Amino acid sequence: MARLGIRQFSQTKADVARSDTPAGESSESAAANPGMAVAGTASTASSETVSIDTAPTGSIDTTRGAARFRTIGASDLRVYPIAMSGNVFGWTGDDATTNRILDAYAAHGGNFIDTADSYAAGRSETMIGNWMKSRRNRSSMIVATKVGKNAENPGLRARVLTRAVNASLDRLGVQHIDLLYLHIDDTEVDFEETLLAVDELIRAGKVRFFGGSDHTGNRLIEARIASAMVGVAPMVALQNHYNLMHRSEYEGDLALVAAQQRLGVMPRFALASGFLTGKYRQKSDLSTNRRGAEVARYLSRRGLRILSTLDSVAKAHDSSVASVALAWLLVKPNVVAPVVSASRPEQVDDFAAATRLQLSRQQVSELDRMSS
Repeated sequence: MARLGIRQFSQTKADVARSDTPAGESSESAAANPGMAVAGTASTASSETVSIDTAPTGSIDTTRGAARFRTIGASDLRVYPIAMSGNVFGWTGDDATTNRILDAYAAHGGNFIDTADSYAAGRSETMIGNWMKSRRNRSSMIVATKVGKNAENPGLRARVLTRAVNASLDRLGVQHIDLLYLHIDDTEVDFEETLLAVDELIRAGKVRFFGGSDHTGNRLIEARIASAMVGVAPMVALQNHYNLMHRSEYEGDLALVAAQQRLGVMPRFALASGFLTGKYRQKSDLSTNRRGAEVARYLSRRGLRILSTLDSVAKAHDSSVASVALAWLLVKPNVVAPVVSASRPEQVDDFAAATRLQLSRQQVSELDRMSS
């Protein structure tokens, strides 16, 4: 299939409009996405606050806390605005710690768990599945997992993808995956083959919705056109690296395509491997971080300048640095739920606090400026 540039997408948009609009909705009404309600608010400095509670009025579940759930793209998946990552489960987190972290997350009203078949060679999925089974809460959880990187099922060829999903279902102990991500952009496989395989899984009731991870803007356009050509459901979500320390990858072409395709965006590495918690401010601090090499690159003038700004905003709100960093993401266009991981259950409190934190426009603008 011919590759198209970002700007060329507008010329093909009309051709795929039917595939973008859910049945029974006009293209105008379908474009109303709670996760996008604050688009563009970050650029104007004023003393007004920017609320991250973007779900429609009346959608607050008071039994689950103050945070309003958000809808992922054009799907019917309504999720807590922070996704709990399972990337440390089975690696640095044992069964008991994992259960305590997930219990703390659920106690705050969290319902969105993100994992992958490659995390701890699949053990993360097993641990999450065991937790849901023991708590009998599968029906209240939205489970996202990714396929494509597992050593036993690498890549996105149809037979491999199908085998990977079936293995994930077994490990999770569930009948369906709510949100399936293509964990890689497998350029050796035609999108048509991958999309048809996903569509079969959706028709079989094994997958509800799917999205991309680590895809460029151009590749997302190719995938959308391919889905329209073969008559299958398009992606509804995007998970990519995005935080105050790492902005340019998403805020360029990807942000434009996410808006055009109405993709719900789940930023991963939302706290920059822990740097945006404020815990690491000098090289001697890195000895406590298993990802010290990753964090070390942020110990620069820019990184310390960003931490200083976060400190100031956190002090003004009597909040934590981590909460402010997540709240900044939550006011960005199309962002639905940053993906965060915890090594201790008490860290979940800071994540939950971010969902209630209202930054002023001036504070958002200052964070934008310092991190640009």
